[in-house]
Amino acid sequence: EVQLVESGGGLVQPGGSLRLSCAASGFTFGSSDMSWVRQAPGKGPECVSVINSGGTSTYYLDSVKGRFTISRDNAKNTLYLQMNSLEPGDTALYYCVTGDQATAQAMGIIRGDDYWGQGTQVTVSS
Repeated sequence: EVQLVESGGGLVQPGGSLRLSCAASGFTFGSSDMSWVRQAPGKGPECVSVINSGGTSTYYLDSVKGRFTISRDNAKNTLYLQMNSLEPGDTALYYCVTGDQATAQAMGIIRGDDYWGQGTQVTVSS
């Protein structure tokens, strides 16, 4: 079965850094676009970053551009999100998701063939 297991979240002060990881299994990771989606309390899901299957093309939400970096290691079936200069507004539950969720959200659709992890909590507070 498909499994996406996020890790690396935690409590960090504003300006700090965190590196999220997503261990994937049960599907052909190297052929799948991947996304990081976050959801803050009382808010809807927000796609923060997308990377194509080969790792040659990326997308970032404007508010995180220049601060976050998405990457992947297909040999390890692992997706990463390096988060620097964290702000309180970055506080959310971060999900690893298959597919291009930025495009999906722009189209206003939820694709039934995509998979979501359980999420890892990121809290930015002093």
